[in-house]
Amino acid sequence: MIDTSLKVYSLLLLALVSVLPGSVFATEYIYRDLIGNTLPPQKCAARTEAEAAASEEYNLKKHARIFCESQGYGWHVEQRKSAGKVICEECGEGGGGDRDRFHCHLEDVVVQCKRIKPGSVGLIPGQG
Repeated sequence: MIDTSLKVYSLLLLALVSVLPGSVFATEYIYRDLIGNTLPPQKCAARTEAEAAASEEYNLKKHARIFCESQGYGWHVEQRKSAGKVICEECGEGGGGDRDRFHCHLEDVVVQCKRIKPGSVGLIPGQG
């Protein structure tokens, strides 16, 4: 008798959970697209080295994270939509051997950021 009542309660609980709407457990997000420029390094380098350093994967990930975190608490990188274009500036001054030295950075990097929508997972005090 105890085994059958336990089975009945288990089935009722399973039926109750399956009837609840799926949105109760879903998390909603807010998305925002940002366009930004990376910073050039402090050191000058040959043009090919400077371009490679500017478009390095580590550099892109780091600046994408910084772009999203600058929006405030809770913003994270969802995806990087565009890596932008490499812009190089000559940094040699005068007639020295530094004429072929450059600073390179990326312009117009497009990043999609996301944040949990307030109230979608019980973030509002006193509700839920």
